[in-house]
Amino acid sequence: MRFVQRVMVGLLVAAGLWAVAAAQQLDAIDVEKLGPQVGAQVPPFSLTDQTGRLQTLQSVMGPKGTILVFFRSADW
Repeated sequence: MRFVQRVMVGLLVAAGLWAVAAAQQLDAIDVEKLGPQVGAQVPPFSLTDQTGRLQTLQSVMGPKGTILVFFRSADW
């Protein structure tokens, strides 16, 4: 019984190491192609917020600028 447990643990460790190695071989994501970069100016826009009100770049811009955070919900 101990031998079977050791074999199972060994197989699980080997599978975990294989998964890590496979994940590291994925191509790197070029974040510069994903959208506006930090510090970049975005084009004027108008979008409806979660309450149905229209928001524009000017309406959210403060005296020191603004931070735009786009959150993708799982229920879209």
